[in-house]
Amino acid sequence: MSLDWPAGWERTPESERERNRSFEATLGSTTQDIATEMDRMDVDHWRASIANNHTKSSGLPLHNANPDDPGFVLRWSDDGEEFAVASDAYSRLRDNIRTVYLWVHETRMRGNRPVRTGDSEFAAARLPPGDGDEDVIVAGSASKQPPHEVLRIQEGAPDDVVTAAARARKAETHPDQGGSREEFQRVKDAESAMLGGDGS
Repeated sequence: MSLDWPAGWERTPESERERNRSFEATLGSTTQDIATEMDRMDVDHWRASIANNHTKSSGLPLHNANPDDPGFVLRWSDDGEEFAVASDAYSRLRDNIRTVYLWVHETRMRGNRPVRTGDSEFAAARLPPGDGDEDVIVAGSASKQPPHEVLRIQEGAPDDVVTAAARARKAETHPDQGGSREEFQRVKDAESAMLGGDGS
């Protein structure tokens, strides 16, 4: 079975895949987290893809899945629109699945914030009409967000709001809490940028 990687997107070369040491969750708990998250989103349909036949009917891997290709793709449809998120930045399947889970979870949680935006929280993962494989977001490789968006606050927010938002986001993204070092660093960098270089 081959991985249903979106057409037109470059893969991370095997030699550049990192070993992630910050995720403590098991493959089983991570796949359960993905299934729970998709249930919470109440999407019309979803499916996962790995490069191995050892999968559940949803496409999520069984405990004994150990594909040579550690990439992971999550696709879903909601209200007639198609979405996808993919990751192959890490050398282990579990870490790529965890990265996708964290992105979906954090994005869904953003939708619970009492702010107004110009589009849905999942707009970055929306696929274009047609073949649906051209604009998939590769988790961990998304385009650079402005600092205020990373902190989920208004542009030009006062320093005390920046500091409070950064504290909350650092708690959410800290590697000891299941977050990734990359996301935690993005939050720290965003705080520093919004405080004029004085953030921690």
